[in-house]
Amino acid sequence: MFNLLRMDLYRVKRSKSVYICFGTLLAATVFVFGMMWLLATPQGQEISLRIGMLSANEVNESNYILEGYDSLIFYRDICLDGGAYNLIFGIWVMLFVCADFQSGFIKNVMALHQNRWNYIGSKVMTAWIVDFCYLVLNLLAVLLLNRMCGDMVPYAGWTEILFYLSWIWFVTTAFAALIIFICVLTRSVAAGSLAAFLFGSGAVVRLLLGILNMFHKGEWLKYSISMTCELGPEKYTSVKDLYVYAVGFGFLILYTLIAGIVMKKKDI
Repeated sequence: MFNLLRMDLYRVKRSKSVYICFGTLLAATVFVFGMMWLLATPQGQEISLRIGMLSANEVNESNYILEGYDSLIFYRDICLDGGAYNLIFGIWVMLFVCADFQSGFIKNVMALHQNRWNYIGSKVMTAWIVDFCYLVLNLLAVLLLNRMCGDMVPYAGWTEILFYLSWIWFVTTAFAALIIFICVLTRSVAAGSLAAFLFGSGAVVRLLLGILNMFHKGEWLKYSISMTCELGPEKYTSVKDLYVYAVGFGFLILYTLIAGIVMKKKDI
């Protein structure tokens, strides 16, 4: 598996998609930061008044937009809570996995490495590493932008940041395993893209939650990947907060096993 992993990491480094997707994530971060700077800082409000983005009456209201925020909450709200991160990351995972089937490269891989579990393990490990890089680099971008904007929001403690990053890393990797499963099942870019959009944005879970809540049966959906990303704790307060690790590890193992079974049963 480690030979496959080494090859996959080399391909990631040489591919354009991983940089394009991260650039998209970074552009979204910069855009949101810019909008918040225009709305919530005195210098930004002057510009907003000049260009007609805010009226004089709206200036006082916009002063409270970032009340209660710190750098970690802001980092969450930019991409992770709304599902933008999973959507962009899921699209990269789809492109990375489907490229093997679209180009026929999978036949060469299987000719050299006949154990298909190794193939799935390598893809999940590669997604895990890229996920870590995306999360950390985007966090550093948020902290840098905050510094450049004159410390627009106070900084969160490092213990809170490390706790949050540690569990969100596994939950988002579990989402990557879901996309890998769908890609090896369908071998379709269209299906993988649709899955990244519907599951990454949380549209499927929100629709299901709305239906089940009519019957008071939707409580269990808080343990889904998208709801865990949205509702999971920022800081550790009690043992109950550790459920996020169970969600991450549980779905990661589940989707990896299912993807491996599908890979073994389907012809190349």
